[in-house]
Formats: sequence, C-alpha cells, structure tokens
Amino acid sequence: MPYSKLIHRVTKPLSEEDLQTLIDATMAAILDGGTFGWLEPPERPVLERFFKGMLLVPEREFFVARTPDGTICGSGILALPPAHLDLHNLKSRIQGFYIAPYARSEGYGQALLNAMLDRARALKIKVVDCELRETQKIAIDLLIRLGFEHWGTHPYYARTGKKVVRGLFFSKYLVKDEPLTYWQAPQNVSSSLSCPIDAPIMRPKLTLYPAIDLKNGACVRLKQGNMDQAIQYSDNPAAQAKIFSEAGCKHLHVVDLDGAFAGHSANSDAIKKIIEHTSLPIQLGGGLRDMASIERWLEAGISRVILGSAAVKNPELVKQASKQWPGKIVAGIDARHGCVATEGWAEASELTAIELAKRMEDAGVAAIIFTEITRDGMLEGLDLEQTAALARKVSIPVIASGGVGSLDHLKALYRTAREVPGIAGVIIGKAIYDGRIDLTEALKLLEGSC
Repeated sequence: MPYSKLIHRVTKPLSEEDLQTLIDATMAAILDGGTFGWLEPPERPVLERFFKGMLLVPEREFFVARTPDGTICGSGILALPPAHLDLHNLKSRIQGFYIAPYARSEGYGQALLNAMLDRARALKIKVVDCELRETQKIAIDLLIRLGFEHWGTHPYYARTGKKVVRGLFFSKYLVKDEPLTYWQAPQNVSSSLSCPIDAPIMRPKLTLYPAIDLKNGACVRLKQGNMDQAIQYSDNPAAQAKIFSEAGCKHLHVVDLDGAFAGHSANSDAIKKIIEHTSLPIQLGGGLRDMASIERWLEAGISRVILGSAAVKNPELVKQASKQWPGKIVAGIDARHGCVATEGWAEASELTAIELAKRMEDAGVAAIIFTEITRDGMLEGLDLEQTAALARKVSIPVIASGGVGSLDHLKALYRTAREVPGIAGVIIGKAIYDGRIDLTEALKLLEGSC
C-alpha cells in the first residue's frame, strides 16, 4: 500500500480504540525525546482532553499516520494563523510532529510531512515554519531532506534536568513560481534619540495598566490571590480611576474579585461608576461566563473583556465571543508554578499556561494576560522567565502581571521585552498604591518617547 494512503487528516472524533492507540504512540514518542512540548508523558486524561479538543479549533489541521493494519503510529498538527490576522495569512506552523519509535525507518514520517505540506499548499499557505529541539535528530534530518531551511537557533529552548537544550528554527517556502523580494531597511537613517535604557535600534513601548481590584465595592489588593488577605486602599474606585487618568495613564485594568469567585458580576455599581467617571479604555475581568454578560458590559462602555475561568472550562464561549467581538476579548491566564488556576485562583488544573495560551490564540483572542499567582501582591518582581516563554510561543500580545514592586522590576521587564517583542504591557497594583512606584516615572519608562 502506498504510504500516502496511510496518512489521514482527522475531521471527526476518533473512535475510542484509535484515541487510546494515539495516546500510546504519543507517550512512546515523548519518552523517546519529546513532542507536543512535553518532556515527560502527562497523565492519560490530559492527552485525551488534548486530542479531543483538537477538532474544536478551526485553525488546527490534525493528521495521523497509520500502519497497514490501521494502527495509529504518529501524528502532526498544521497550525494555521487565526482568520483575523490577515497580515500573516502566508504563514503556518508544523507542531507536535512525530512517528512512534517502533514505526520509524518505514517512510511514515516523510509521508506524513508531505501530506501536511500538500494541505498547506491547498490552503494557499506560502510559508511553513517548524521548531525542534536540537536532540530530535531524525526529525531535523527529515526537514532538511524535504527542503526546509535552518534559519535560527534559540540557545535556551528547553531544559532537561540540569542540561539546557537549544532549539532550531526551520522554514520552507512553498510557492516555487513566485519570486522573493526581501524588504530593505532605509539607508542613511540617523537618530539623536537618547533613552533611559540602552536601545540601539528600537525602543519598545509597553502599556501600563493600573489595576483596580474590587471587593465589596471597594478598591483592594490581594496577596497571592487570597481573598482573606485583602488590603483596602480606597472606598471610591471611581475616584481612584480618575486619579490614574489625571496621572497620564491611558488604560485601566479592572477586576471584579467577588465576581471571579461567584461566577457572575458582583460589583456592577462600582464598575458602572468607574465607566462614568473616566474616558479611559477599560479591560474588565471577573465572573464573565456567558455571551449575555459579555455583551452587557461591552455595551455599557467596557473596551475589552477578560475571560479567565471560561478560557479553561468553556473554550467554545471564548471562540464565539472572539468571533462576535473581534479585538475585544482577552484571555486571562493565571498560573501557579506554570499550571493554570481557575475560579478566582481557588482551583488548580492540569493544563499548562503555554498550552492554554496556544488554545486561546487559536480561538481568536486579542491578547493574553499572564499572572504567576505566587508572585501576585508580593512585590518581588515578575516571573519574567515564564512570561517570555509564553510570549515566544504565541503571536498575539502578552501582558505581564503579578509581582511588580519597584521601578527596577519594570526596567527588567523592559529589557526582556526588547528581546521578546510579544510582551506588550504590564499590570501594576499594590506598588502604585503603596507609593513604591511613581506613576510618572513608570509611564515615562514604559510608554514615553525617548
């Protein structure tokens, strides 16, 4: 049987037998060197949810390879750009590509990869990207054999035990009859800009989002998400919003803490007063779990809605909302040591922040707010390593949150954002209220012109 007939694009749910065989093959591949971002096999229910959720994402094309007797022995994902990102329609990515160790050297890998490339051509994709750990020699050799170009290396791509593994980036241009013309930078451009932080080429601008967290109608701050450790800073959130506006802030970040725990808006009066007393764009989160509540707040004047628990428990809602209100839906990813937490941080899940971020990108959200819960309210600095790792994995903006306690922490974020352009902003709460950070200085550093 020709190998091409052993490759199938999955368009409907797999049978239970196929699903379990797919999980077995995936676990074998992970143990052999990693795939789908896992260095160690997760629990079977995690993989079950992962593969079952694949068909729910329209921007994912899922392929499996089968042996002649029909047994699944490998798989791969062709990740397409979200439909609203017209600028990047020419690009797609190959992810999670593998053939189980016991089925290698039989030609399945080449057949699977060719089938995915053929599908990309049929979808008018012009460029296919792929990234691998340097330890995945067989896959790297296959990419090179099929005409992929190695264009870059990430020095700190993955960590196995005490060893750091580099990542290799590959691309393949699919349109043979279309000549390539590369963009050229303008010549003889001079600049006399002087920045507070050394930035020889381009100085990124980060948006500062001052936080107004609401509990019982008052403006409070929590420590590590613990509602029992709330410190009240103002009983007039609307007046606080006006202070932020007069200080020069261009955005507000508002969270209904009671709503996050209750599952529905619980500080509506305070939120409405904030809307009435400021013209700043407001992003609102906390307890928004259905289309009706999202629509109600957008119509009331909220600029963007943050979906947190819904991102994990109701991804279909995120997809529908992102389609209904493009650019107005943000995913709030709150993690404790990399694992996502929900229900106002009261519940933990097995899902990693990066896995959820990729799903949210596919669902069409406008941005991601990432918070490491153990840092929140502690004033010890952002988890820049996790934030950067997440930003590198998605093409939508990432807003950092949790732990800012000084201007030095913002400078560290700035330096990271210079290396990782996907980081677009930062949320600051307690450090502003405690006077540890001067808003004028912070705004000049993050948003001001050099």
